[in-house]
Amino acid sequence: MEMNLQPLATSCFVSGDPFNEDDRIVSHLVRSESLEVMRYDVLESCVPEFQVEGRGVCTWIHPYKAKTEHENPERALKLTADNLFAALADPMNEPSEENTRLVQFLALMLERKRVLRPKGRNPEGDKHVYEHAKTKLLYEVPVGELDPAFFLAVQEQLSVLVGGPPEPKSVAVATETAE
Repeated sequence: MEMNLQPLATSCFVSGDPFNEDDRIVSHLVRSESLEVMRYDVLESCVPEFQVEGRGVCTWIHPYKAKTEHENPERALKLTADNLFAALADPMNEPSEENTRLVQFLALMLERKRVLRPKGRNPEGDKHVYEHAKTKLLYEVPVGELDPAFFLAVQEQLSVLVGGPPEPKSVAVATETAE
């Protein structure tokens, strides 16, 4: 799975205010009616006013970090299973039910492709620990029940990214019902 993704914005989609170092940013992936996947970055304080047409795929919260001159922007624009996993599984991000489910599925897929190596469970036993083959970073993924309902929910999330027409509804409505 690979597609292009817009880079992290430098200002809030809702207010237009520029982001400052360590501002809490909520990033939304939304699939529009034209089947295009768009990224919207919003200050956490502006999330109640955020509304766009399309179907929300996932959201994640992270602190804003200004780009350094050594970053490769071309590489960051490719949305692959690997970097979507890294973005969603980053310990700085706050997990949600939809993101946790997607992270669990991506971990299974990347383990199969030998991008992630299983390292057992954390001391509490509630998370699988994976080592990224190239970066050697460790990621903790919540243990979950991989039942048919899990795979149906993941299938619905992935179909928003790569297939099927989106259901026309706003992200604000979708996020309100998810909470």
